[in-house]
Amino acid sequence: MSGLNEALIYVIQTLGSFYLLIVLLRFILQLVRADFYNPLSQFIVRATHPLLKPMRRVIPSLGSLDLSSLVLAIVIQLLLMIIVLVLMGYGPGGYLLQLLVWSILAVTSLFLKIFFFALIISVILSWVAPGSFNPAAQLVQQICEPFLAPFRRILPNLGGLDISPIFAFMAINLIDRFVIVRLAAETGMPQILSPFM
Repeated sequence: MSGLNEALIYVIQTLGSFYLLIVLLRFILQLVRADFYNPLSQFIVRATHPLLKPMRRVIPSLGSLDLSSLVLAIVIQLLLMIIVLVLMGYGPGGYLLQLLVWSILAVTSLFLKIFFFALIISVILSWVAPGSFNPAAQLVQQICEPFLAPFRRILPNLGGLDISPIFAFMAINLIDRFVIVRLAAETGMPQILSPFM
């Protein structure tokens, strides 16, 4: 593979992954019923609206599950993988089903990583800026709260110390490492096809 193709793969994966992140955030915002009047939410809505508008006519939402955003995320990941394979000199024609499975695994891995990093940001903000009214801080809190709620119901109340993020981190890592990454390895997924694996 030539240096030009490697550079192209890097640029395409970086830009494509950034847009994929925005699309998946749109899915998550509806899933956790985040405030859509938040300036960051408005940016995400505007950035995804052109592609999602026609898809919503065909793929309806299922309760709080924005299925059109989820399908769009998988399609974007699939296209990124096909482009990378073509630039590497492979024809993806006979591998479309396998690529679809890899795309679903990569999107699931990114989904978990969004919650992982949102939790890290939430924990840091709880130390340095508790109760912040910053739009980004509020959005992170809205993403984390529904995920932390089941752990808070199970864990004992330790006064001012909230240990639920520790168990949430463990759950995310266990699912990512021992389910998603293992499935990707067992299906022969090359790591270059997704930067999130």
